[in-house]
Amino acid sequence: MTKLDTTQLAKQSICQRSIDTLKMLGVEMIEQANSGHPGIVLGAAPLVYSLWEHFLSFNPREPRWFNRDRFVLSAGHGSALLYALLYMNGFDLTIDDLKAFRQLDSKTPGHPEYGHTPGVDATTGPLSQGLGMAVGMAMAEKHLAAVYNRPTFPVIDHFTYALVGDGDLEEGLSQEAINLAGHLPLRKLIVLYDSNDVSLDGPLSDSSSENAAQRFRAAGWDYQLVNNGNDIESLDTAIAHAQRSDKPSLIEVKTIIGEGTPLAGTNKVHGAPLGHDNLVQLKKSLDWQLAPFQVDEDVYNHYDHFINQKISAYHDWQKLFHTYQEQFPKLAVSLLDNQLRLPSKSVVFKASEMIATRNASSTIMQALATTNPNFWGGAADLTASNKTYLIGCGDFTATHPQGRNIHYGIREFGMAAAANGITLHGGSRTFVSTFLVFSDYLKAAIRLAALMKVPTTYVFSHDSIAVGEDGPTHEPVEQITGLRAIPGINVFRPADANETLASWQTIGQITDQPAVLVTSRQKLPVMAETANSQEKVARGGYVISPAKVTAEGLLIASGSEVSLAIQAQQALRQMNHDVAVVSMPCLELFNRQPNEYRQKVLPPTVTKRVAIEMGTGFIWNQYVGTGGKIISVDCFGQSGDGPTIAANYGFTVDNVVNTYLSLNS
Repeated sequence: MTKLDTTQLAKQSICQRSIDTLKMLGVEMIEQANSGHPGIVLGAAPLVYSLWEHFLSFNPREPRWFNRDRFVLSAGHGSALLYALLYMNGFDLTIDDLKAFRQLDSKTPGHPEYGHTPGVDATTGPLSQGLGMAVGMAMAEKHLAAVYNRPTFPVIDHFTYALVGDGDLEEGLSQEAINLAGHLPLRKLIVLYDSNDVSLDGPLSDSSSENAAQRFRAAGWDYQLVNNGNDIESLDTAIAHAQRSDKPSLIEVKTIIGEGTPLAGTNKVHGAPLGHDNLVQLKKSLDWQLAPFQVDEDVYNHYDHFINQKISAYHDWQKLFHTYQEQFPKLAVSLLDNQLRLPSKSVVFKASEMIATRNASSTIMQALATTNPNFWGGAADLTASNKTYLIGCGDFTATHPQGRNIHYGIREFGMAAAANGITLHGGSRTFVSTFLVFSDYLKAAIRLAALMKVPTTYVFSHDSIAVGEDGPTHEPVEQITGLRAIPGINVFRPADANETLASWQTIGQITDQPAVLVTSRQKLPVMAETANSQEKVARGGYVISPAKVTAEGLLIASGSEVSLAIQAQQALRQMNHDVAVVSMPCLELFNRQPNEYRQKVLPPTVTKRVAIEMGTGFIWNQYVGTGGKIISVDCFGQSGDGPTIAANYGFTVDNVVNTYLSLNS
């Protein structure tokens, strides 16, 4: 044996032991917790080793480094493997953190959580959402590079990687994400497919006979197959090829789920700990002699070698960006800014004008686009209806990536997942839009945005049964209540153009929560009472029209029903009933106000209350109490002109007045 052969064998040996360390740390975490998914840990460890050590660019000491490569574990059930990777690559995790896998308040929860564990780029677990967010991250990289890079200053130049499994690619969202990425095309998106032909219930063949190569190529992707998931050289070659491709890339890697155990290749190793006997067999197959959670010093050194290379690349970029800041200070500030700002007095609406809040929102968005070069987004083929096109800002396309209008196509779920990816990437604020009734298609992604505490904005027009002629399929009833039920999200339903302006101003200042803006198709009167209402709307609810002397009762409303409540107030005054009207544009913000403020708006002594909203009504019980009543829509809508339908459901001055008067009996 020559010296060269010996050196090569030594390299192969340390490489294999480093991979086996990932396997054993992951399996030991799962055994310790008596919960988890060991199959992917054992099958995909070589794959992620190749990617992370030989290609992925990051700095464990600065996990939010802007120009790092992004990695999304779309197959989030493989979290133990990710935590082992993060630990071995020097992120802020300890062996004790690994031992606390899936335990209360640990840094290593059951599925990866953004903002909770250093090095986790997205919250994953709901299958295929990680893939959708990776598409958004790659969109953000492509767009921001076109906007901010300058000759000799490629300050934004990185890849987005995702690891997916069979389950990710079976979810319908995956098709939306794949088509969008191929259409653009996102050449810096590289997806590694852990192809083990096993799903939770059994062999993949029980539920799918799809040809991944044909599917991805048809969508405009570069496709490669690595037949042996343990072949590091082939994996390296495939990833290097993908980096040079002018298309998004899928690398299908054939792996064996639970490799090295008696359960290998079966669904029995997918979602349960190995147990003592199977663990003993795994150690024999790996020739593993170390105690649980023990790592050889030379394995630590091996990983440190790669870490030092990555940190060196980080410092090179820091020098580049420092010079960039000196030469292009405004661009640098804009890139790092995460708030939306409106120019002073840039948008003014005149009292008594009749303006649909979707149109008012459009006017405001044009001003936002003028002031904030980092503001961009799009619609699910409803830009003209949602009024969300940014005029003069161009379209985001393959050949014009600096454009700020995204044509998502009729892909609501894919749109929302991509928007979350854009937001997670950083460097911009983004929005998506469709009809409110179709928000159900987006709900799972909105929930993840709230869980991740990212400020994605969802603009939903056509807010109620007032949509009219399109009928019950297009008239939202339960959607607003469903959105309000999501923790950590702010749902704005402004009463008029001024409250719409105030809603956008509030949304722009909040950087740790997503927002929903619900707008009307029908024209609404601009009320003098809502002028300069930003501070009031920021508190969620306020007395928009006080009683003349002392309120004997309250009319509480949101959206288009606020002006109806004020009309009813005038009618009640003619009957010598002195009531106040409360506008409630954002219930979530109101409920977070100090008790003193909430009682000022809704005095406990005033128990005669009527709440008015064109949607399911039970959420208003928290404000009307047992002595009040709610005018709402608790069944599906009808087809007809909007005003007639609204009247048919009781949204008239007479019905509001009579409902209030009935509280006397």
